[in-house]
Amino acid sequence: MKKNILVADDSPTIRKFVSFTLSARGFKIISACDGMEALEKLPGEQIDLIITDLNMPNVDGFEFIRIVRGNDEYNNIPIIILSSLGSENDVDEGLNCGANSYLKKPFDPNRIAYEVSKYLN
Repeated sequence: MKKNILVADDSPTIRKFVSFTLSARGFKIISACDGMEALEKLPGEQIDLIITDLNMPNVDGFEFIRIVRGNDEYNNIPIIILSSLGSENDVDEGLNCGANSYLKKPFDPNRIAYEVSKYLN
């Protein structure tokens, strides 16, 4: 059975690129344009992994991760941050919010596939 990955990013280009990269490896991608839309999609799907940007409108990635980690139903879903924010403080805050991995944009498709494979086999 295909594993479902929720991709939250306000850039349609990034969503398409991540979707193409991971769909080719057999994953089903559910896209959201920000943290708010991602939160709305969580109850309707069986999500196995989340990939989120940090800098998004409405609900940003940091807040999105905090909300997911604060919900008993979803708090064990692996979360990978994919962001252009790359300072040491951003990385620390992202991981302290509860993310499992942090990747900086631009990213190598093989690197994101590797990170996903660490959590989904």
